[in-house]
Amino acid sequence: MKYSSIPVAQSVVLLCNEKGINHVVISPGSRNAPLTIGFTHHPDMHTYSIVDERSAAFFALGLAQQLQEPVALVCSSGSAVLNYYPAISEAFYSDIPLVVISADRPIERIDIGDGQTIRQRNVFENHILYSANLYSEYVPDTALTDPKLIQKQREATKHNQQEINKALNEAVFGQGPVHINVPFYEPLYNTTEEKLVDPIIVEEPLKTVELSEAYLKPFVEKWNSAKRKLVIVGVLQPNTIEQEFLDRLGNDPSVLVFTETTSNLHHPNFFTRIDNIIGSLDDAGFKQLQPEILITIGGMIISKKIKAFLREYQPEQHWHIDPKKAYDTFFCLNKHFKVPVNYFWDKFLPQTNQTLSDYQKEWLEVRGHRDAKHQAYIKDMVWCDFKAFDGILSRLRPNTQLQLGNSSTVRYVQLFDIDKSLKVFCNRGTSGIDGSTSTAVGAAVGSQLPTTLITGDLSFFYDSNGLWNSYLPKDFKIILVNNSGGGIFRILPGDKTSQAFETYFETIHNLDASHLCKMFGLAYFSASNEDELATAQDAFYKEQEQPCLLEIKTPRIENDKVLLGYFKYLR
Repeated sequence: MKYSSIPVAQSVVLLCNEKGINHVVISPGSRNAPLTIGFTHHPDMHTYSIVDERSAAFFALGLAQQLQEPVALVCSSGSAVLNYYPAISEAFYSDIPLVVISADRPIERIDIGDGQTIRQRNVFENHILYSANLYSEYVPDTALTDPKLIQKQREATKHNQQEINKALNEAVFGQGPVHINVPFYEPLYNTTEEKLVDPIIVEEPLKTVELSEAYLKPFVEKWNSAKRKLVIVGVLQPNTIEQEFLDRLGNDPSVLVFTETTSNLHHPNFFTRIDNIIGSLDDAGFKQLQPEILITIGGMIISKKIKAFLREYQPEQHWHIDPKKAYDTFFCLNKHFKVPVNYFWDKFLPQTNQTLSDYQKEWLEVRGHRDAKHQAYIKDMVWCDFKAFDGILSRLRPNTQLQLGNSSTVRYVQLFDIDKSLKVFCNRGTSGIDGSTSTAVGAAVGSQLPTTLITGDLSFFYDSNGLWNSYLPKDFKIILVNNSGGGIFRILPGDKTSQAFETYFETIHNLDASHLCKMFGLAYFSASNEDELATAQDAFYKEQEQPCLLEIKTPRIENDKVLLGYFKYLR
């Protein structure tokens, strides 16, 4: 086996392998050559080459999202590492493990005018679980004989291995991004067949939290006495919560379970379209819905309407269940149960009793009424984004992965019931539009499931380099809703008639995706009305020999009127 001749490079590669980190996304460079050599020659490593570091980081994010294990990123020094930041912040808030390994110049070369040098130490400190700043290891042409230099080298090696262990353990057990900054002296390309280091393995101690019957007793008493309990579920991996717990909650007459599209949870009595309920209520309706106890599970919540409702009509108790963190989203958090969600329900639910209540029954009736109004409104709808999403979502391939772009896309999808066999993902940690395509490609590679990305035009064109790699599966599909600008800004409050709005908020454009598809080797389909969409989707899904894109063009100025009119109609 071929190794880099620089010991610290060997330590990084060997320790990654020992910790089970075997997927590595590499961007080309010279300073990171020792790492590239080590990873690409290791028989247990799956390596990927992606030029654009920003895209590479989101690709790695998608991989880690699906593998549910850390994925490493390797780049050269200088501005290269800064391009990782958008994906790192997403990983930080979405609890996705990334191991960022940046090559660097030795410390004495920083801030002296040397090329490709910036201050890389702790560069991600506000959005990282751990920053390991390694020591440079100079490799002389002949063996060291000076005892002081030998001792110094040993100390450097020991420090480096301890820091690498700390970072990798944090990524594995802390479920988030870490940064390992590795300064290298030249020469960078020398190799050896000899293993120069015997890496120290530092194990992370297991941390356990017990929920005793006595500890839970006051919470159980509150639960049993409450007649209005609301459970809201944000972003979750599919199959996170055991079905027996879902059935227990779904069949409790005093419990409402509100799930977002990204929660990947299903039960006949769950409320899957929060905004369809919340968006049409008046004060009396809000008071009728106001819970005594609120339990939140999972990651970020998309619905602005549920946030506004619960900040105004607060519950008496708000509990969050998560082994890592809890956000006080509604400004009334009373308790954080810092345990896995299945462990909580396993200890909690056997102590509870079903409470006589009409809470669920009343709101299931409201749901039925809203569903009928929803169908009636769509039936007479003009061609627009809303109508397009109705067609898109009714024809999605079952038993596949659905990746969603942010902004308008994920919010429109929230208004529909979608096929329960779909596995749904979206970068909701920071809710940015900047890496949706790259994430979806990485997720498709990581899951090996047929994958469809639904995205908006600004998000797609912003991240077009997400297609600049050789890893797009043949069954990868992109559905692009192109309304010639940032359509969500037309929905938000503000003057929409000025040139400043059209230029600096909506950012009107006349781009289409056909030339990008030709450049990157995707089959291209298009539709501009309801009939064309139905025909195009049939051909789009039949194409199996190459990845493909369906571009759906909708009118720029109709969408906000139709969407705002929808909530008025429900009301």
